[in-house]
Amino acid sequence: MKVSEVMNRNVTFCSPGTDLAAVAALMWQSDCGVIPVMEGERLEGILTDRDVCIALGTRDVCAHMVSAGEVASREVFTCAPDDDVHQALKTMRSHKVRRLPVLNGGGVVGMLSLNEVVLRAHKTARKPADITYEDVVNTMKAICEHRAEAAETPEIAEEEKVLAAAAR
Repeated sequence: MKVSEVMNRNVTFCSPGTDLAAVAALMWQSDCGVIPVMEGERLEGILTDRDVCIALGTRDVCAHMVSAGEVASREVFTCAPDDDVHQALKTMRSHKVRRLPVLNGGGVVGMLSLNEVVLRAHKTARKPADITYEDVVNTMKAICEHRAEAAETPEIAEEEKVLAAAAR
């Protein structure tokens, strides 16, 4: 199954100069927990609801005084619409992220989130599925695992090899 079959195409963006009060309002209005930070058509970073909370919780300033560009993560992991969903889940597992911007020709055309994957797995639970509950649980387990535990758990790396081979 391709990412384009599962991704959310309705993505809300902000610019690096957008203040965090406006970002929080965008997240609330769009019912999302992530906003890509765009400079024109180029993805500059990504800002999660957690980033907003941590940034404001560690500074003694109002939300309108901090810009998205100041706190957005510059290291963004992405996928493409034609990528296999299992490959995207592997990316999520290895980088411990719940959402991937979907890029096509450099522009953001969608967002793949674990929410979308879970809903798709649920829809196909009673018939042969391209995405299984096991895929979802293994991805969540890898993302949620604490750093110290990950170093002590070599079976996750082995599990990723098995899933990658099965996806081929």
